[in-house]
Amino acid sequence: MSHSRTAMLAALTLVAGGTGMALTAAPASAGAAAAPCTVDYQVQNQWSTGFTAAVTITNNGAAKSSWSLKWSYAGDQKVTSGWNAKITQSGTAVTANNESYNGTLATGASTGFGFQGTYSGTNAIPATFTLDGVTCNVDSGGGGDTGGGGDTGGGGDTGGGGTGSRVDNPYVGSKVYVNPEWSAHAAVEPGGSRISNQPTAVWLDRIAAINGVNGGMGLRAHLDEALKQKGSGELTIQLVIYDLPGRDCAALASNGELGPNDIDKYKTQYIDPIASILSDPKYAGLRIATIIEPDSLPNLVTNAGGTNTTTDACSTMKSNGNYEKGVSYALAKLGAISNVYNYIDAAHHGWLGWDSNLGPSVQEFHTVATTNGASVNDVAGFIVNTANYSATKEPYFKVTDSVNGQTVRQSKWVDWNQYVDEQSFAQALRDKLVASGFNSGIGMLIDTSRNGWGGSARPIGSGPLTSVDDYVNGSRIDRRIHAGNWCNQSGAGLGERPTAAPAAGIDAYVWVKPPGESDGSSSAVSNDEGKGFDRMCDPTYGGNARNGNSPTGALPGAPVAGHWFSAQFQQLMQNAYPPLS
Repeated sequence: MSHSRTAMLAALTLVAGGTGMALTAAPASAGAAAAPCTVDYQVQNQWSTGFTAAVTITNNGAAKSSWSLKWSYAGDQKVTSGWNAKITQSGTAVTANNESYNGTLATGASTGFGFQGTYSGTNAIPATFTLDGVTCNVDSGGGGDTGGGGDTGGGGDTGGGGTGSRVDNPYVGSKVYVNPEWSAHAAVEPGGSRISNQPTAVWLDRIAAINGVNGGMGLRAHLDEALKQKGSGELTIQLVIYDLPGRDCAALASNGELGPNDIDKYKTQYIDPIASILSDPKYAGLRIATIIEPDSLPNLVTNAGGTNTTTDACSTMKSNGNYEKGVSYALAKLGAISNVYNYIDAAHHGWLGWDSNLGPSVQEFHTVATTNGASVNDVAGFIVNTANYSATKEPYFKVTDSVNGQTVRQSKWVDWNQYVDEQSFAQALRDKLVASGFNSGIGMLIDTSRNGWGGSARPIGSGPLTSVDDYVNGSRIDRRIHAGNWCNQSGAGLGERPTAAPAAGIDAYVWVKPPGESDGSSSAVSNDEGKGFDRMCDPTYGGNARNGNSPTGALPGAPVAGHWFSAQFQQLMQNAYPPLS
């Protein structure tokens, strides 16, 4: 399974870019109403050489079908990339024109866009903005909400952040947060603007990420931006909680910063600060979906029990109990906040789909959700296929098919698994979880960021009936060499776009793994992130017991996990299914 940074999901009605569609704004003040437009220019995050900004336009005049906003900088600021507007710059003069989807601006309505830029010296906010040649009122703020520090707000660790009761599915009727940092990476890639407005998850993969790493956005900065994208409607922001002691015990690419025994540090320096920020009443209007510790509990089930996939590191984490204690603590602490929705990671069908793995996994999930202070009420649901490549649905064969009297379960690819795709696995897993004592309202998420498998290699029908292997290999849209391969897979494509409530029991298809972020380096690369080199990311490696001693299928030239991998991003777009327009 792919183990690293990743990403978040879309709504019942997907709004491109979160703030890209016109929103009905609150009435402008009397002073603002006197002008035909108001511009709110906010520096969200600023570091020594660069910044990100969000701009909101409110139209107080006649309705518009298109718009053009202009301003000039007093300093040497340069816009390097943007989202939800076509931004050009000549000297100090900047022009932002609407995209095709957000040109309509009714009287009293607002729309927004964002960008990243560079500067030296000072980064003064422009004094004047014109909308279609008419000067607007300015409602500007510089750099205040830049993450870290500042007002920690009320609530502390009391968990009282939210208001009202949780909804059944936080994705229904809600926009989903577009991470401007990922969006900027995607937008500068050739063709990347086709997907740069898709929502992806924010990965909190080390303690430093809470306040922002190397000048990047911290948790508060993302939440503040989420409030801006929210407008007057609902918005769901997806956060990956990923820093357990002894993290990633069965692989090396996403090893973490905490040692096997650092459970107290995990609680006090990682979970507690996150909970304190999330419980700030300022953020009570957001829906916050948390993805809880990818790969951790599945590793205890399959890689710590004396089998040929056991690792010493996983055996250590099973014996010391710190994966279980950490996940329980996160569930209890975050679950106490009424607008937080915890989704526990449940691997994928190619990992837990055998009865010998699935039953013990359900027991493990229930144990962790009912001990160390946690309750099943702290669990909104589960997520499958996080940062992985398993197909959402296999359209051309099913697990009950037979060829010449042999069930497809006897094929080398299926290998006696009970499932052949993620959706059937997720729905069956949900039923078993409810039967074990989880609430009947739990929902499943499926990470579809890289499981589309389009392109010329995609089958268009069932395989030949010459043998069970020929049939399965000719039918399957998942084109990996082995279902155990997880690192930077060659031939992969973007999958279903983020969508709310796509099927029974499925809360959403989401992009938790941000497309274009590497799963791990192709060769050893020194780094200060605690991430190791895993041979499963090496295209020359011949495999191990977990992938049937098969070639890895990994792309060459990959950087450290979580770092931008342009070649992979281009491949994912090329092979997207449904295809990109």
